[in-house]
Amino acid sequence: MATTSTSTAVFFALLILLCAGGSGEAQLTPTFYDEACPDVNVTSIVRGVIQEALQTDPRIAASLIRLHFHDCFVNGCDASILLDNSSSVDGIDSEKAAFPNINSARGFDVVDKIKIALENACPSIVSCADILAIAAEESVSLSGGPSWTVLLGRRDGTTANRTAANEDLPGPTSTLDELKSKFSAVGLNTSDLVALSGAHTFGRAQCQFFSDRLYDFNSTGSPDSTLNSTYRETLSEICPQNGNGSVLANFDPSTPDGFDSNYFSNLQVHKGLLQSDQELFSTSGADTIDIVNNFSVNQTAFFESFVESMIKMGNISPLTGTDGEIRLNCSKVNEDSFGSSAALLAVY
Repeated sequence: MATTSTSTAVFFALLILLCAGGSGEAQLTPTFYDEACPDVNVTSIVRGVIQEALQTDPRIAASLIRLHFHDCFVNGCDASILLDNSSSVDGIDSEKAAFPNINSARGFDVVDKIKIALENACPSIVSCADILAIAAEESVSLSGGPSWTVLLGRRDGTTANRTAANEDLPGPTSTLDELKSKFSAVGLNTSDLVALSGAHTFGRAQCQFFSDRLYDFNSTGSPDSTLNSTYRETLSEICPQNGNGSVLANFDPSTPDGFDSNYFSNLQVHKGLLQSDQELFSTSGADTIDIVNNFSVNQTAFFESFVESMIKMGNISPLTGTDGEIRLNCSKVNEDSFGSSAALLAVY
């Protein structure tokens, strides 16, 4: 397994700490739970649950990192994506029902299992937002990708933002300009865009999110000209015209469950599954092309950039200090769990 060294990961972590300014009174730190849970290896518990899930669900690693991504892009990394609808006083319109998430975001059951295991080991201490961050790292590592030091100390939000989820998350048909704009809006640059898009080196996508490229791209009546014709024929067999839109296709035909640099090699031969993938290489004159070319031949460079960008993304507007709460049930705010605003709040 090719990995990013611990020293490099720590360097990136410290760099982000110096540059970031989250809300609340504290900053994220790798040792956040050392005092509160001195006899508990939080990361090991998360890893164990994911390892068990992988035995029956090879997709789960990609699904978990997607949850972290979709969480951080909407109101910051506050686990808002995990909240169910609620008719409480303030009300919650779940982000799970937003177009980018409905019937596609998954892994919530695994997050719940992780939360239960952590509550049994160290009650009321580990946030759901931190669970998502750790689960993303462990999912990549367990799939053959890099490991890194995860910064911790996020607290959980008490509301969701379905409108922002519909508007702010990059979509499968986004153009390069649209992708850059949405990444820039949360403080991520072009290098971050390309590196984080590399997470599509494993996992699956439903036919409904790319079938227009096979038959009627942008209402032209013709396939997407940037799609490899042989690859298109293969995809057409999986996703026949007017067929079942929920059928799954691998992002990477060669190593669908492995985290590697094949995603970028696929783009070079026009085998990006989503339009938003292929845009990185097929947009004429784009500054992303050189980055794709570099990552395709230098997996170490991709892994190092991916780690840096994941740490950076994980530090988008976290709730820290006394802001937010530590949810006892990741799908409900504590007020809904107990019927009182006097729920357990862990303050550090």
